[in-house]
Amino acid sequence: MLERSRRKNDTQITFVIPCDHPGDQVSVVGDFNNWQPGTHPLVAREDGNRTVTLELPTDQRYAFRYLAAGDYWFDDDHADDHDGHNSILHT
Repeated sequence: MLERSRRKNDTQITFVIPCDHPGDQVSVVGDFNNWQPGTHPLVAREDGNRTVTLELPTDQRYAFRYLAAGDYWFDDDHADDHDGHNSILHT
Protein backbone atom coordinates (compact mmCIF):
# COMPACT_ATOMS: atom_id res chain seq x y z
CA MET A 1 0.00 0.00 0.00
CA LEU A 2 1.14 3.54 -0.66
CA GLU A 3 0.45 6.52 1.57
CA ARG A 4 1.02 9.99 0.07
CA SER A 5 1.39 13.51 1.24
CA ARG A 6 1.88 16.21 -1.40
CA ARG A 7 3.99 19.09 -0.22
CA LYS A 8 5.15 22.30 -1.82
CA ASN A 9 8.25 20.92 -3.55
CA ASP A 10 7.84 17.14 -3.41
CA THR A 11 5.60 14.23 -2.54
CA GLN A 12 6.17 12.17 0.57
CA ILE A 13 5.50 8.49 -0.20
CA THR A 14 5.25 5.85 2.50
CA PHE A 15 5.53 2.26 1.29
CA VAL A 16 3.54 -0.05 3.59
CA ILE A 17 3.43 -3.86 3.83
CA PRO A 18 2.23 -6.18 6.63
CA CYS A 19 4.96 -7.30 9.06
CA ASP A 20 4.32 -10.96 8.27
CA HIS A 21 4.60 -10.54 4.49
CA PRO A 22 6.88 -12.15 3.49
CA GLY A 23 8.93 -12.20 6.69
CA ASP A 24 12.51 -11.14 7.48
CA GLN A 25 14.07 -8.11 5.83
CA VAL A 26 12.39 -6.26 2.97
CA SER A 27 13.52 -3.20 1.04
CA VAL A 28 11.84 -1.16 -1.66
CA VAL A 29 13.90 -0.81 -4.83
CA GLY A 30 13.16 1.14 -7.96
CA ASP A 31 14.02 3.97 -10.31
CA PHE A 32 14.34 6.35 -7.34
CA ASN A 33 17.32 4.46 -5.85
CA ASN A 34 18.86 2.94 -8.99
CA TRP A 35 17.46 -0.48 -8.03
CA GLN A 36 19.96 -0.85 -5.16
CA PRO A 37 18.78 -3.47 -2.63
CA GLY A 38 18.99 -2.46 1.02
CA THR A 39 19.02 1.29 0.33
CA HIS A 40 15.48 1.75 1.66
CA PRO A 41 14.64 -1.05 4.14
CA LEU A 42 11.14 -1.23 5.59
CA VAL A 43 10.97 -0.97 9.38
CA ALA A 44 8.31 -2.45 11.68
CA ARG A 45 5.89 -0.03 13.32
CA GLU A 46 3.46 -0.63 16.16
CA ASP A 47 0.37 -1.06 13.95
CA GLY A 48 1.63 -4.38 12.55
CA ASN A 49 3.02 -2.97 9.31
CA ARG A 50 6.48 -2.27 7.96
CA THR A 51 7.16 1.06 6.28
CA VAL A 52 9.71 3.33 4.73
CA THR A 53 9.05 6.93 3.70
CA LEU A 54 10.72 8.69 0.77
CA GLU A 55 10.49 12.25 -0.51
CA LEU A 56 10.24 12.21 -4.29
CA PRO A 57 9.79 14.94 -6.90
CA THR A 58 6.16 15.62 -7.76
CA ASP A 59 4.63 14.77 -11.15
CA GLN A 60 6.98 11.87 -11.86
CA ARG A 61 6.55 8.17 -12.69
CA TYR A 62 8.61 5.51 -10.93
CA ALA A 63 8.86 1.75 -11.37
CA PHE A 64 9.48 -0.18 -8.16
CA ARG A 65 9.29 -3.59 -6.46
CA TYR A 66 9.91 -5.03 -3.03
CA LEU A 67 12.85 -7.33 -2.38
CA ALA A 68 12.88 -9.73 0.58
CA ALA A 69 15.61 -11.97 1.88
CA GLY A 70 16.37 -14.94 -0.34
CA ASP A 71 16.06 -12.88 -3.53
CA TYR A 72 12.24 -12.90 -3.27
CA TRP A 73 10.81 -10.07 -5.41
CA PHE A 74 7.17 -8.99 -5.18
CA ASP A 75 4.91 -6.18 -6.35
CA ASP A 76 2.56 -3.82 -4.56
CA ASP A 77 -1.02 -4.83 -5.37
CA HIS A 78 -2.15 -1.29 -4.49
CA ALA A 79 0.29 0.54 -6.77
CA ASP A 80 -1.01 3.12 -9.24
CA ASP A 81 -0.33 0.79 -12.14
CA HIS A 82 1.70 -2.24 -13.24
CA ASP A 83 3.74 -2.55 -16.42
CA GLY A 84 3.79 -6.35 -16.57
CA HIS A 85 6.94 -6.64 -14.48
CA ASN A 86 7.00 -3.74 -11.98
CA SER A 87 4.67 -1.75 -9.80
CA ILE A 88 4.24 1.85 -10.94
CA LEU A 89 4.02 4.94 -8.72
CA HIS A 90 2.86 8.38 -9.89
CA THR A 91 3.83 11.23 -7.58
